[in-house]
Amino acid sequence: MAVVLSTDSVPPGDRLAYWHDVVWRTFVPLDVAAPQGEPFFGAVTTEQLGHLQISTVDAEPEQVRRSRRLIAGSPDEYMLVGLQSRGTGVVVQDGRVARLEPGEFALYDTTLPYTLHFPERFEMIVFQMPRQAMRLPECDLRRITGVTIGPDESLAALVVPLLSRLSAEAGSYRPEVGEMLARNVTDLLTTVVAERLGRDATETDAAQQTLLLRIRAYIDSHLAEPSLSVETIAAAHHISPRHLQRLFQRQDETVGGWIRRRRLEECRRELARPRRTRPAVAAVAHRWGFFSAAHFSRAFRAAYGMSPREWQALADRSQSPTSDGSVPVPSTATVRSSR
Repeated sequence: MAVVLSTDSVPPGDRLAYWHDVVWRTFVPLDVAAPQGEPFFGAVTTEQLGHLQISTVDAEPEQVRRSRRLIAGSPDEYMLVGLQSRGTGVVVQDGRVARLEPGEFALYDTTLPYTLHFPERFEMIVFQMPRQAMRLPECDLRRITGVTIGPDESLAALVVPLLSRLSAEAGSYRPEVGEMLARNVTDLLTTVVAERLGRDATETDAAQQTLLLRIRAYIDSHLAEPSLSVETIAAAHHISPRHLQRLFQRQDETVGGWIRRRRLEECRRELARPRRTRPAVAAVAHRWGFFSAAHFSRAFRAAYGMSPREWQALADRSQSPTSDGSVPVPSTATVRSSR
């Protein structure tokens, strides 16, 4: 069932504050600013399709910003796809600027700061999904955010009409059909990203890029196995360990570093689960291939700037609103990105 929130019934002087709260609750904690003058208007219609949240935003000119302070207070990890359907928009993330016209879209990541700027009244359809749903390596996610993707780009020409239609019909599908559609849409978006990154890559040819994607998928599916190593990965793909290392070196990575990063990401995700369903730190470390709790704690702190238990405490605070409904922001703990 669609949830519709609008400033229409709110007194003019309270509309921007109300809209700020609507945006915060619909997506992730964000700061919203709008030009002074005429009473502000904003409306958002939200549907759930499997793991996809689909929101259509219709609003006056505004700027939306996710800062490091807000990220530290909300550890939820999502990828968002913003499809411009009316007016123009700008997505800024990771030093890149995506300028959007109707029919174009861009991806942005809630674990890193970003800014959305809309200089005129606009409509944008936003698809929000768990970050791990796209099953893309970390370095690929970092390369694709803040990039304009348009319907003139082969596979993207198939995606844009599909996304537009889903936003209009999401509420009409049975739950089991919605789950399948969400998986298919996510897979298609992942393919579009892989195609774009493969076309932009200059160090590797198409065959090497395909092999690298296949190897990363293999690592993900065997991540919890203690025996995962350069030798076992190379043997599974019928290449030499030296060739395997070279593939990763071209991406400024090492095989061991990639495995460690992915394991730490999975540990961080598990440790942020609600307290009642959260396993012990030592159990999480062991499950993802860390034999020593002390070694795991050192690696976690080096990657994220805090201990596993400090990360759990941060997650607990973000899941427990204060009496006024706001989310407390830690004053001493600062999340440091591992990327």
